[in-house]
Amino acid sequence: MPEFYHNIITEKSFQFLQTLRAQYRFVLIGGWAVFLYTRSLKSKDIDIIVEYGELGRLGETYEVRKNDRLKKYEIKTGEFDVDVYVAHYSELGIPAETIVRRAQDREGFLVPPLELLLLLKLHAWLERRGSAKGRKDELDILSLAFSPECDWKAYAELVKECKLETHDKEFHILLNQTHRVPELDFNEQQVAKMKKKILSKLP
Repeated sequence: MPEFYHNIITEKSFQFLQTLRAQYRFVLIGGWAVFLYTRSLKSKDIDIIVEYGELGRLGETYEVRKNDRLKKYEIKTGEFDVDVYVAHYSELGIPAETIVRRAQDREGFLVPPLELLLLLKLHAWLERRGSAKGRKDELDILSLAFSPECDWKAYAELVKECKLETHDKEFHILLNQTHRVPELDFNEQQVAKMKKKILSKLP
């Protein structure tokens, strides 16, 4: 299993995520949602979407801070963060209410469909590429794109529906510039084969 973050931290993060799942209702996005689909890179921080009522409940147990600059709420543990997003406030590239409405069960967690998650990851990457988190976003994007589960027709329909043509264009550029992904154990031959398959299915 390839690693991006230290295994001790990711284990603590996942344990905390399971604690949250037992007590609160949320839609899981971000790196941990990607992991549930791909089983590739584990995550450090936790990203969730909640209703305002659940946000209030979280505040009864944890110190929840509002981050107006990034349009989210945060719970800081010292080793990893929990980023909490809400409808009509947070800016995820796709309205939070749309993500919540389409969420589906994956191993006991509510998560967006894979194609929607890919677009969410593209949005995050475009905002922080060039950084360490941006590189993790890139790897998450590629691991989702290389998944045999990815439905490229559904992806294209979402791009059109959510008006994310710029994101799609940047995805094409990223794909064309990718030749090997050592962090995911993909060599040049494997990447070339997967790129050819994806590009043949994309509009």
